[in-house]
Amino acid sequence: MPKTLMRTIALVALIGVSACQTMAAPPTATSPWIVSAVADPARPAADTVRDADRKPAEMIAFGEVHPGEKIGELIPSGGYMTRILSKAVGPAGHVYLFSGPPREAGKPQAFQVILDDTANYGNASFILSDFTKLATPEPLDMVWTSQNYHDLHNPGRNIDINVANKAVLAALKPGGVYIVLDHQSAKGVDFDDKLHRIDKDRVKKEVLAAGFTFVSESSVLHNPNDDGTKMVFDPTIRGKTDQFILKFKKPG
Repeated sequence: MPKTLMRTIALVALIGVSACQTMAAPPTATSPWIVSAVADPARPAADTVRDADRKPAEMIAFGEVHPGEKIGELIPSGGYMTRILSKAVGPAGHVYLFSGPPREAGKPQAFQVILDDTANYGNASFILSDFTKLATPEPLDMVWTSQNYHDLHNPGRNIDINVANKAVLAALKPGGVYIVLDHQSAKGVDFDDKLHRIDKDRVKKEVLAAGFTFVSESSVLHNPNDDGTKMVFDPTIRGKTDQFILKFKKPG
């Protein structure tokens, strides 16, 4: 084979490998689909005013959210993350919202406005769940929960956390990601239902016990000035609590 032809074949192969590596590279806060999701004009001002503290671009980049993914969100509350995830995965993706029944009978869920806005968030749907199983119609690429994992421990819910985490595991594809973001508790306190806080080491222990592997942790929402002794809704700390973001993966 002529040397020039061999060099050409080698160069084409090298370019092909380089392109694959680029495609496989994890997203960053400046990835176009992430920038577009955060800049979504349909997001309400009540959400966007919180972006400086919540750092949504950095959060979903850490979670490695990509267009086309199928994501389950546990306890979406008002839908701050729902809107961003919906836009980030795009029309080929889907966001399934898992939550229990409304606290008050007949009262719509806080995120209902998102489900009603089909023009902007038509790829989001609600699935009623008691968290012992996640009846998703398809395997998920990711399950995400932010500032609400601690709620699964609240008195009155009567949820076995190991069963709940195993339900997440079962809902994911092999290699699927589980993101847990929550308010860090005070030193030496593993869970405080009155302050709405939990210790990240307790979360790690519980999720690993369900069969996950730990991948990494982000400190983007770490606040060393919050010692974990105030309720998260205290006006002196609300929106600025010390928070952890943990990434786990389903083996396979």
